[in-house]
Amino acid sequence: MAEELETERADVREDGRRPPRAVVGSHRIEEEIFGKVFDKNIVARIWAFVAPYRGKVALAVVAVLVFTAMQLAIPLIIRYAIDHGMQPGAGRTALVFAILAFAGAILINFAASYAQETLVGNVAEDVLFDIRRAMFSHLQYVSLSFMDKTEVGRLMSRLQGDVNSMQEFLETSVLSVGDITLLIGIVVVMLYLDFGLGLLTLSALPVLFIVRIFWLPRARKSFMAAHETNSVASGALAEAIHGVRAVQGMDRQSVNFNLFDDKASANLRTHLTAARFAQVMVPIVDTLTGVAMALVIVVGGARVLNQALDVGVMVAFLFYIQRFFDPIRSLTLQYSVMQRAMASGQRLTDVLDVRIDIKDKPDAVVLPPDMDGSVEFRDVVFGYNPKHPVLKHVSFRVNPGETVALVGPTGSGKSSCMSLIHRFYEVQQGAVLVGGHDVRDLTQDSLGRQIAMVLQEPFLFTGSVLDNIRYHKTDATREEVIAAAQTVGAHEFILRMPEGYDSILGQRGGNLSLGQRQLISFARALVADAKILVLDEATANIDSYTEMLIQKALVKLLKGRTGLVIAHRLATIREADRIIVLQNGELVENGNHAELMRNGKLYSRLYNLNYASFDDIPDTVVEEATDRGQT
Repeated sequence: MAEELETERADVREDGRRPPRAVVGSHRIEEEIFGKVFDKNIVARIWAFVAPYRGKVALAVVAVLVFTAMQLAIPLIIRYAIDHGMQPGAGRTALVFAILAFAGAILINFAASYAQETLVGNVAEDVLFDIRRAMFSHLQYVSLSFMDKTEVGRLMSRLQGDVNSMQEFLETSVLSVGDITLLIGIVVVMLYLDFGLGLLTLSALPVLFIVRIFWLPRARKSFMAAHETNSVASGALAEAIHGVRAVQGMDRQSVNFNLFDDKASANLRTHLTAARFAQVMVPIVDTLTGVAMALVIVVGGARVLNQALDVGVMVAFLFYIQRFFDPIRSLTLQYSVMQRAMASGQRLTDVLDVRIDIKDKPDAVVLPPDMDGSVEFRDVVFGYNPKHPVLKHVSFRVNPGETVALVGPTGSGKSSCMSLIHRFYEVQQGAVLVGGHDVRDLTQDSLGRQIAMVLQEPFLFTGSVLDNIRYHKTDATREEVIAAAQTVGAHEFILRMPEGYDSILGQRGGNLSLGQRQLISFARALVADAKILVLDEATANIDSYTEMLIQKALVKLLKGRTGLVIAHRLATIREADRIIVLQNGELVENGNHAELMRNGKLYSRLYNLNYASFDDIPDTVVEEATDRGQT
């Protein structure tokens, strides 16, 4: 089941049509809107979340049944009051008894209704809370290969929209027990009171079922269309908001408005159609209710006049007819709710069933804090698709305290090496060792504590500057945070912020410049106090002045630590102890800057292309580098 999330589904339904899909720009997302009416496997999975609250569920069912019993009893009490309260002599006693019974029924009805609503609502919220927690917890540990191939929008849809569909189902499913019981109870009581009049009342049911046969497929189609156009309009709106800078920069406001207006208009039309289908059953049911009541009044009234039927029985019939079609209407709507819930439940369980590829072994060892900080690749073969390796038999060793830079054209495997050190992915062959231990034999927590990473695009979370800097090491003191910020040159601009270190950062640190965000990520790495520091294009988007500050900070940052650096600005790695050059996933050169420049091979050509004028470079060098994809 989980594989459906990892590949775009192109399956066709039994009716020969593709499932409804949401469209955003040129991107299409397939999502089943309606599933089976009842899927025992999905119900079993959801029941696993409901089971801890089965006591409350049982009480809710009891409350629903008591409420239903009172709905059945009230017309009988009224019938008793009419038939016996008018009799001479004992009529007063019967009337007092009926009034007391009626008052008791109303009180019990209120208590049962309050209990069922409260219990069902609480259980539904508790279950949804547990489902969301389980999904979020699971997604924290799924492999990055899954996250690379899965759209965030689809995951958010499952965490929000599908969970809300389950909430609707959970809140109405228990109440459906009451609807079914009420429907059966009304039929039984009416037939018991007067079999002939009961059959006459039930004669309206075939008409309702015939109408439903024609209504349901058309209503289902209209609901699906409304759901799809809503997704399209929402996606277009989100895309326009995220791309507002490009929209204004290219003066596309009027064009984008017209495009969105088309989608919004289509959404309006489909929702109006869906609303008509949703509401058409109301007048039909009301009409049938009126017809049934007219039949009872005409036929029952004639029998009352002939003294073949008690007045109380006919009045009770009128009350029952008023309630008879309510559960039918509710159960009809519940049909679509269950279909949506089964489809949503399938998608939720798909997320929960996503395989976690990177797991600790049962006998995994904790990487000791005093490990030497060495990193070694032994004949490593790795590919995101195993059939197409990115790294091909790569072997090298980074000694403790050594700073090693990885250089190479785009796609040569530099970032893949960094990911393997942290064990974000598993190698297909060979081994990656940290501190002399194969990373597959270590616990992920202990490995993560000894590796600090600074990426090209730092991710800052909504919260204070202080909390963002100590994100890797939450127990760091304020003094340690300030010292780290001073070391990397971030202290001054932080103090200029309104609340200093307690200033709240916007979404992804949007109220800071890219250079400032990167400096905070450097401070975060310093506070982590890890033995191994990984810098993956950490200075690619920083201006020259900020880069100069960071170069000075790196001297302190790398002191006593093992450093692995990726940088396209080759000047930033000139002072590295050693430079490893990768090309097409293979190690082609290894040495310091001076040695590699003397060799005059790939590194030398890359360096010259970066820092010399094109007019000064021989045409043969440019042509050769261009052919290799190195420019």
